[in-house]
Amino acid sequence: MAALLLLLLLLCLCLLSLIAAASPRVPALIVFGDSTVDAGNNNQIQTVLKSNFRPYGRDFPGGRPTGRFCNGRLSTDFISEALGLPPLVPAYLDPAYSIKDFAKGVCFASAGTGLDNATSDVLSVIPLWKEVEYFKEYQRRLIKYAGKAEAKRIVDEAVYIISIGTNDFLENYYLLVTGRRQQFTVDQFEDFLIDRAAEFLTAIYRLGARKISFAGLGAIGCVPLERTTNLLNGGGCMEEYNKVARDFNVKLQALIGRLDAKLPGLRLRYAPVYDGLLRIIADPSSYGIENVDEGCCGTGRFEMGILCREWSPLTAACKDADKYIFWDSFHPTEKINRLMAEETLRTSLAEFI
Repeated sequence: MAALLLLLLLLCLCLLSLIAAASPRVPALIVFGDSTVDAGNNNQIQTVLKSNFRPYGRDFPGGRPTGRFCNGRLSTDFISEALGLPPLVPAYLDPAYSIKDFAKGVCFASAGTGLDNATSDVLSVIPLWKEVEYFKEYQRRLIKYAGKAEAKRIVDEAVYIISIGTNDFLENYYLLVTGRRQQFTVDQFEDFLIDRAAEFLTAIYRLGARKISFAGLGAIGCVPLERTTNLLNGGGCMEEYNKVARDFNVKLQALIGRLDAKLPGLRLRYAPVYDGLLRIIADPSSYGIENVDEGCCGTGRFEMGILCREWSPLTAACKDADKYIFWDSFHPTEKINRLMAEETLRTSLAEFI
């Protein structure tokens, strides 16, 4: 009898451990930002900036393009899976998903957008203020689906990922499209963007966001497109742009400190993307990387979006994207997204899980 009771106890303990392992660490993952985290929202709007065609998605489950600017999954997909949530974070505008799916994770991001509203105008994508409006709409839908109390719990306890800012410089300020370069020095423009970030963060805080990871800018001068424009100087990283990223990141970290002190209950953390990416660029062989200069798609020098499409064997993507840091001339491969997700989980998200 004692042996039977012991066996039952062990079985109960095993069952409890399995339930605990299967339980998500947070109720939902909520994502704002640009193409680094856009899961396909741009598919549903009138813009040329799309990636819902091959070879995008080549290494995605089922080999299908989803609108993610990658050969496979994004960092947010890997983070969601690590948190015990679904392995894909659905795009809010994707009609294939419902509020039942969005209750566990949702992406409001739009490729090509920025902190500056003028950035989203360049390629007619979703501005950041509209992402906030979608978040408000999402909450109304969530209340109808789960009830007011449960909807509040999901929003309050969710983890928020924000990845934005690169386009404000590379697509806006340095392309002279919006006139910001005539209006601001680069230092002033950084301050302008920090003010916009403060407004955005305060807005989502008032809507219930508390556990927030804000990714700093990466080494934007090292993306293949910028190396291509720097060919006259040997095709190396554009140090001017990398310095801008470092300076902006210092100001972003200062903002995070100010808002953390000002807004009760806010737990806003900085994700050190720049350092993580630079480590891989500096020592690629340690990560099984063979090419840091070019993207996997086509020549790897300038292809992105529609230019990355497989029109002929001459424009085909490389055979093994895992040997590359960049998938196209602007965006990382799935392998790098996974590594950056692991970095984010170790740093800015560590205390939330």
